[in-house]
Amino acid sequence: MRVIAGKARRLQLKTPSGMDTRPTTDRIKETLFNMLQDELYDVNFLDLFSGSGGIGIEALSRGAARAWFVEQNRDAAAIIKENLAFTHLSDQAEVMVTSAVSAVTMLQGQVKFDVVFMDPPYGKGLEKEVLRHPAFMTILQENALVIVEADLDTNLMPEEIPGLHILKEKIYKTNKHIFLEKDSIER
Repeated sequence: MRVIAGKARRLQLKTPSGMDTRPTTDRIKETLFNMLQDELYDVNFLDLFSGSGGIGIEALSRGAARAWFVEQNRDAAAIIKENLAFTHLSDQAEVMVTSAVSAVTMLQGQVKFDVVFMDPPYGKGLEKEVLRHPAFMTILQENALVIVEADLDTNLMPEEIPGLHILKEKIYKTNKHIFLEKDSIER
């Protein structure tokens, strides 16, 4: 796995051994960031269920101001820190070793995010748990963009995601990205 573009372009990233994490392939990551290219400059980026940190590091490499990485697996979190040091992006990053729901609660009142990416383990409903958590909406900037990487069977119904609306879905062979936006006050 590598950084595709930006100031850390072409640098190889470490990934945790074993099957506990599922790194986003370079091809899917490139497609995702081509869609996000106008949304990243000088933003606060939240990478939930970070794994090796590849998505948040790509965001920093492409111009995000700061990124927060949330990973509850200590070994994976250690690899995120190694990857940040190797790419010289540590000073723009915060690594939180905790669950996504706990992180959302801890971040409440501390920071607001412009872009949130989450890639939870498939088929467990963890994305819905985070999206419905009362603190989640409070950490989002107005019109924040939320991207959920999910298996092909995952569907988000409007009543399951209060305060957010689905912009689009990008379907790949084995998974998909669901793009959500925070509802504006006028809606």
